Amino acid sequence: MTKQSAGILLYRVKNKLLEVFLVHPGGPFWQKKDAGVWSIPKGEFAVGEDPLEAGKREFTEETGISLSGYFMELTPVKQKSGKLIYAWAIEGDIDHATISSNTFKMEWPPKSGNFQEFPEVDKGEWFSFNESKEKIIPSQFLLIEELGKKL
Repeated sequence: MTKQSAGILLYRVKNKLLEVFLVHPGGPFWQKKDAGVWSIPKGEFAVGEDPLEAGKREFTEETGISLSGYFMELTPVKQKSGKLIYAWAIEGDIDHATISSNTFKMEWPPKSGNFQEFPEVDKGEWFSFNESKEKIIPSQFLLIEELGKKL
């Protein structure tokens, strides 16, 4: 069965320009990677679970911030891995410097027997439409393009 994730594309219009909020994955593997690894806040959801509710939950888990309001459904996209991403866009403004992510444990360094805790998301930032194209996982840029057309 295809893995599925749901997420929220938070956006704002600043000085008449579209900006989107993206998160950078936490953990040692992603630490020095930048271009093409940022994402909308998202996560997997269970069969039978409402994707929008899962997307809201994942946004809160990865940022520490709850959102409410009108969520605009976007067309799902398939990542290179085959994972299907369901997403909704909502207008809002948050301070990227204040986000707080949940954590995960992993053996680090590999085969060391030592387990360390890392944030699922190590930072979030606002990006312009053009900047986001460079930063985001390429298949997810389709979500930003669709948002731009709908606005």
